Amino acid sequence: MSDPGHALLTITHRPNTVFIEGQGAWLTDEDGKRHLDLVQGWAVNSLGHSPALITQALLDQSQRLLNPSPAYYNRPLLDLAGRLVELSCFDRVFLASSGAEANEAAVKLARRWGSRRRGGAHEVIGFEQAFHGRTLAMMSASGKPGWGEIYPPMPTGFTKARLNDIASVERAMTRRTAAVMIEFVQGEAGVVVADPGFVRELRALTAERGVLLIADEVQTGIGRCGHAFAYEHFGVEPDVMTLAKGLGGGVPLAALLCKEDFNCFEPGDQGGTFCGNPLMAAVGLAVVNEVCRSDFLAGVRARAAQLSEGLQAIVQDHGLVGERGVGLLRALVLASDQAAEVVAAAQALAPVGLLLNAPRPHLLRLMPALNITAAEMEEGLALLRRALREVLG
Repeated sequence: MSDPGHALLTITHRPNTVFIEGQGAWLTDEDGKRHLDLVQGWAVNSLGHSPALITQALLDQSQRLLNPSPAYYNRPLLDLAGRLVELSCFDRVFLASSGAEANEAAVKLARRWGSRRRGGAHEVIGFEQAFHGRTLAMMSASGKPGWGEIYPPMPTGFTKARLNDIASVERAMTRRTAAVMIEFVQGEAGVVVADPGFVRELRALTAERGVLLIADEVQTGIGRCGHAFAYEHFGVEPDVMTLAKGLGGGVPLAALLCKEDFNCFEPGDQGGTFCGNPLMAAVGLAVVNEVCRSDFLAGVRARAAQLSEGLQAIVQDHGLVGERGVGLLRALVLASDQAAEVVAAAQALAPVGLLLNAPRPHLLRLMPALNITAAEMEEGLALLRRALREVLG
């Protein structure tokens, strides 16, 4: 088959499949084959593909106002910001379009605060294996091996500690430290979950040293971990938080949230042409109002328990290493570096395929829609078993 992406800039390896339609947990390709999607745009489609709720929000808002410019207020911007404040421990919100953009804004905020309140402190401590985005600064902030050599010279001011090692954080702290930036669950690293005790120690240490704690909840926020925000699961309150992915339910939307004490930007310090546009904000408001209901979140936790139990049974039956995760962000750890083979075998299954993600050679990541049904989850687990049998025997 010829490469359907011959006109595209080469940025990744894709299968030749071209998808044309999606509904809920399912995607359909040009040949009419259906695929049960447990990737969902890398945890983006919190309500699955093409939910009526988003379609209606887009339709209604597109007929009213698209973008009056960020120089003016608009009603969806104000309503979404207000709703996020109501749901969280934060007081102020800045809306953006991507997780990397929100994380850049968080670093800018930390440095602005450090310059005004901490005698010029500007360094940000991150963690080995962390992932915060693909801009130059966020590649420097990330702990992904090898990223410092791709586009030299890289932005400076970022140091690294080890997750779950509070002594390494203490060693990295200096008078120049403005913030510590953490993913409570390192998704790209293979769904590596921070130890709750470590998170509490980190919160205490940053408070004691007068350093901001930034929670990157781009992948974990808005219901993914069974709560509105993952920090609730860990029993701490960060000073700053970033959201994206599931916030828009499939459209480009992100947010930076902070407590009032850190509301330190001067007019003109931060902005963006599409930041807070009413079209995306209207979608975000609809998604948040649906996902952050207590009964909806209870359903997420129920499906998470079902998925975890199903993966544990697969581990036993196939002699695998284990499964891990929080909520509906989970990983299956294989005993060998065959994850890519399993991904390919799963998509090739007939009559329906299964879509999985392999962030590491020995590991599969599952990020289903938060409203996936119990029956669809069972079907997904059955398809996964078939793919594993084909590859592992």
